[in-house]
Amino acid sequence: MGLLRRIEGAGAPPPAPPVPPFAVPATPPPPSTPPPAGAGVPGQPPAAPLRTGLAVANPTARTVSLGRDLKARVKNRLIAELDPEMDLSKTAEVRQRIKTLFDLVVESENIVLTRVERERLFEEVTADIIGFGPIEPLLQDPTINEVMVNGPRQVYVEQKGRLLLTDVVFDDDEHVRRIIDRIVSPLGRHVDESSPLCDARLPDGSRVNIAIPPISLTGPTLTIRKFSKTPLGIDDLIRFGSMTPEIAEFLRACVVARLNIVISGGTGSGKTTLLNVLSSFIPNDERIITVEDAAELQLRQEHVVRLEARPPNIEGKGAITIRDLVINCLRMRPDRIVVGECRGREALDMLQAMNTGHDGSLTTAHANGPRDVLSRLETMVLMAGMDLPVRAIREQISSAVDLIVHQSRLRDGSRKITHITEVQGMEGETIILQDIFLFEQEAYEGGKVIGRIRPTGVRPKFMPKLEDAGIRLPATVFGLPDRFF
Repeated sequence: MGLLRRIEGAGAPPPAPPVPPFAVPATPPPPSTPPPAGAGVPGQPPAAPLRTGLAVANPTARTVSLGRDLKARVKNRLIAELDPEMDLSKTAEVRQRIKTLFDLVVESENIVLTRVERERLFEEVTADIIGFGPIEPLLQDPTINEVMVNGPRQVYVEQKGRLLLTDVVFDDDEHVRRIIDRIVSPLGRHVDESSPLCDARLPDGSRVNIAIPPISLTGPTLTIRKFSKTPLGIDDLIRFGSMTPEIAEFLRACVVARLNIVISGGTGSGKTTLLNVLSSFIPNDERIITVEDAAELQLRQEHVVRLEARPPNIEGKGAITIRDLVINCLRMRPDRIVVGECRGREALDMLQAMNTGHDGSLTTAHANGPRDVLSRLETMVLMAGMDLPVRAIREQISSAVDLIVHQSRLRDGSRKITHITEVQGMEGETIILQDIFLFEQEAYEGGKVIGRIRPTGVRPKFMPKLEDAGIRLPATVFGLPDRFF
C-alpha cells in the first residue's frame, strides 16, 4: 500500500466488485419511455451521457460507468502488485513492469477485450499511475498548444489557434485533485482550501495554473500552457507568417547591438515564444541571467543562469518575488538580463537596470499596443511605492526602452507581429513613438486574415548604435531606396 499512497494520495476508492466487461447487452426501452435524443437515428451521433441521477437509464452512460469501474479495478490490482519501492521516475522500466502485470491481471479477471479496448485500457491505467491521467494524450499531442480543464467533465484544448471541446473526462473532482497533487508535489508546493491558487510547471517546463474550490465554482481547474519540446526558431516564425525575413534581420541586429527591447501583446499572443527567439540572437560569449515566474525560456547559449520566483509557503512566508530576483541579478555580473514578464513593482528595477549600464535587456508586458505599454510601465513603476513625479517616470522609460515589438493574436487564431515601434525620447510631457513596421490587413477571406507587415519608410534614430556594433542594414529593409544611406 506504500505505492498506492505515493500514487493516489489519501481517499483513493476501494476496489470495486467484479462487473461485466465493456460490452453491455442492449435493452430496448419500454413503449412508454421515449428513446434518448439522437439514439438510433441514422446520421446522428449517439446521445451524450446524461449527468443527472437518471444516467443509469442511458446505455451509453452505463457502458462508460462499467468502463470506469473496470479501469479502477484493474488499476487497484496493479498498484497492489507493484513494488512499493519502485522508482517512478524511471518511466520506461515502470511502464514495462506495468505492462507485464496488466496482462496477468486481465487474464486472471477473465476480462474479454478487443485489441483496441485492451490497448486503450492499458494506456489509461498507465497514465493514471505514472502520467497525468486522462489529459496525458493531450499533453503528448504536438499540435495542441494549451489544455484547459474546467472541472472533471469539461476539457478544452487550443489547437491551431482555435478552442476545441474534447471528449476527455475525469472520474470526479477527486480524480482531478489527484492529478493536481501529482503536478505540485515534486515542486514542494501544496494546494488545498486554504491555498486554492497555485502556479506550477510540468517536468518538461509547461506552465500550469491551478484553481480549486472554493475559489473555482466549476470544480478543480487546470490551465496548462504547453512547453514546446523543440523550441520554435526564427525560421519557424517566418514560415508561419508571424514576420518577414527583413524583420527577422532587423530584430537580430537590434539584439546583437544591445538595444533594450520590450515585447508586448495580449494573453496567448506569443510573447514568450518571441522573447525566446530574440534571446537566441544573444552572442554565445555573454553571461545571461533569466528571471521568470515559471521557467519557460529555452535558451541554447552555454552561459545562462536561470532564476525562478517562489510563492509563499503554507505559513505565508518565504516568498521570493520577481522584484527580489531582478535586484539580486544585478549583483551577479550579468551581460544580459531577460525578464520573462514585468507585471508589477519589478518594472522600476528593470528600468533602472536598463539605465545603469545593463544594455540589451529583454522583457515582455501585457498591453494592447505600443502606446499602452508606456502607460502600463508608468502604472507598474507607481506600484513600487516610490513617490516619483510622472515626468521623471516618463524620462526613465524614454531613456531605458529603445524598441517595442507588439504581437497580436488575430481573429483567425494566427499570431503576428503588428507593430515594431521606436521610442525616440521626450517632447514636453509626452514620450515620442515612431512606428518602423506596421501590419496592414488587406482582407478576411475563408476565415483567414490576409495581410502583411510592411516598413513605414522611416529610418530609426538608433541606427548609429547598430553601425557602432559593426552592423549595416540595407535601406531596402526600411522600404527606402539603396542610395538613401
